Amino acid sequence: MAFLSTMNINASGMTAQRMRLDIVSENVANIETTRTESGKPYKRKVVVLEAQEHTNFHQALQKAANKTSYGGVKVTQVLEDQREGKLVYDPSHPDADEEGYVNLPNVDLVKETVDGMAATRAYEANITAFNAVKLMAQKALEIGK
Repeated sequence: MAFLSTMNINASGMTAQRMRLDIVSENVANIETTRTESGKPYKRKVVVLEAQEHTNFHQALQKAANKTSYGGVKVTQVLEDQREGKLVYDPSHPDADEEGYVNLPNVDLVKETVDGMAATRAYEANITAFNAVKLMAQKALEIGK
């Protein structure tokens, strides 16, 4: 049943995009966190997505003919962005250095907003494809009546 594999692919995409949204939310929530448990400012996190199967076109055709696994997407890593944060002069801040500068996280609200919007759109696209496959399966069952 190929439509079940298609639903699994869409479900894996929804799961991956949900993880992206969770990481975006965490980044935005920590946009002003100047001290973590390690004593350093928060570092922006980035999700790395990867295809669940690495196959060439010939192998993909063979798997389709044999009605085996069709793939999908998965989160392989959540990495910290190693770019430096910006220094802001605020001598009254408790995390200011001797010169009065505070090292802020490397989180950019505009970039996080765009990432969140892209993840939301990808999630919605997977839902649309999932619902289309579900509708096709329902129509196929009605044909047999």
